[in-house]
Amino acid sequence: MIEQEKFFKTADNTELFYRYRPAKNGSKDKAIVLFHRGHEHSGRMMFVADELGFDDFAYFAWDARGHGNSPGERGDSPSFGTSVSDIQAFMQHIEQEYQIAPENICVIAQSVGAVLVATWLHDYAPKIRCAVLTSPAFKVKLYVPFARTGLALWSKLRGNFFVNSYVKAHYLTHNKARQNSFNQDPLITRAISARILLGLYEAAERVVADAQAITTPIQLFISGADWVVHHKPQHDFYNHLGSHIKERYVMDGFYHDTLGEENNHLVFAPIRRFICARFDEPFQMVDCKQAHIAGASRIESDELATPLSPYSPRGLFWAGYRTLMKLGARWSEGLRIGKETGYDSGSTLDYVYQNQPQGANTFGRFIDKNYLNAIGWRGIRQRKANIAKAINLAIEKLRTVGKPVHVLDIASGHGRYVLDALTAQNHPDSVRLRDYSPINVKAGRQLIAERGLQDIATFNEINAFDPENYQDLSPPPTLGIVSGLHELFADNDLIMHSLNGFGKAIEQGGYLIYTGQPWHPQLELIARCLTSHKDGRPNWVMRRRSQQEMDQLVEQAGFQKVHQWIDEDGIFTVSLAIKIK
Repeated sequence: MIEQEKFFKTADNTELFYRYRPAKNGSKDKAIVLFHRGHEHSGRMMFVADELGFDDFAYFAWDARGHGNSPGERGDSPSFGTSVSDIQAFMQHIEQEYQIAPENICVIAQSVGAVLVATWLHDYAPKIRCAVLTSPAFKVKLYVPFARTGLALWSKLRGNFFVNSYVKAHYLTHNKARQNSFNQDPLITRAISARILLGLYEAAERVVADAQAITTPIQLFISGADWVVHHKPQHDFYNHLGSHIKERYVMDGFYHDTLGEENNHLVFAPIRRFICARFDEPFQMVDCKQAHIAGASRIESDELATPLSPYSPRGLFWAGYRTLMKLGARWSEGLRIGKETGYDSGSTLDYVYQNQPQGANTFGRFIDKNYLNAIGWRGIRQRKANIAKAINLAIEKLRTVGKPVHVLDIASGHGRYVLDALTAQNHPDSVRLRDYSPINVKAGRQLIAERGLQDIATFNEINAFDPENYQDLSPPPTLGIVSGLHELFADNDLIMHSLNGFGKAIEQGGYLIYTGQPWHPQLELIARCLTSHKDGRPNWVMRRRSQQEMDQLVEQAGFQKVHQWIDEDGIFTVSLAIKIK
């Protein structure tokens, strides 16, 4: 079949280039999607279609931002997370444009492309059939001592800059033809930006550590004589995987370009077998809905809930940390609010949203600024921005099909993240905000009054977990919102009370916006030092839910995810789902 050159639009409306080769036998229901390594482009991946020899698969291969025929400064992207989001946009484009369902797609990726795909699998939990990852660049061999530290420091001092690759073609593959084509290819990008290289390291460390959240069938190839990347993180990734079906091959003597090596038939033979085996059996998903009873996240939360000996080094460290936070609460407004109302309260979140350091004096404001700039609070503010995007998209979809927009948020805090999202152009027909806390309800009603929204907005004190509170709602909600609530409770059975309430209240074709927290780098700090509004003790222990677990709970209530957003650090997700049954 004739290879076609096309473009698709990303979330920020950038048009990226991709190659498309229809299935030789005319089939239109299955696809293999290829992702190139750093410095390269789609033209150097399409040979995989010839090597595999499958006539019943369509083939797609993109040029990542800053590579090949795609726009952007060579070797750069706004962020590593942006490139991961681009994968999601690409896969959605394939599904919508070619009517190929995700469960009929296999992904094959090399090096940096493999890390992008692994991060996408972790953060977005796509329902693809399987993935083949070759020499994923979880840790690049920089050779220069303290190179990563130096890159980070220099980028803070002077902003983004570029590093040229030291790797010559003869260190990538033994195949002479492949070496020559690399050296003569005008689309090869020798440079990579510092922010992408540093983002690659950060995302890789997170995904390798939390690979149990990935349950997609995975086939991993590790090149035994790789000059470019370290082996250990690849093995750690494989060992941590939550996939029930996984295979690992260490290719002795192979250089980094695993698929383009001299004896690549040793790689493609098991790839063919693996793909055929996955597509010969019915599509299966690992059921994660019982993770609150048994699983990695349950073990993690149980360990965080275990008291430390007050005389152990860790016990002494966290006791000292708690003492400093209590002392800081005398001067820092944020710490004071957290101490008095709980660090997970609506009052705390509203203060974090406003992001205006306050304190009793200059020292207090300095403490408060650092407190508000914590990685978790930065993610919370990005979650607020992403909720606004989800609200706007949901309203647009409802208006397009002629449905009214009646919003119901069941645990609103002060409601700022909902009210700030409303503009003159996207006003809903009604907004019902709810919360169990009288403090939050009072503050929320004040925000409604300040914005002059009394004609469409109400705020009532109601328990989100009582199924009876979702009955006989008039008018029936067409857009439900639950933000930050489910992350506070480990029990999935409890979560289903609110989700089933939504499921019954929202008619078919309505939407649900829900949040998740698949990852957090400060879980022990939170568990050992931060008080919860639920009981006022320093035991805010969170059980992280993988995105797949959260999506499956929502599906059980009758919804199907149609879009998702996530912050750059991979901490907080915002998803939009449609009611399908």
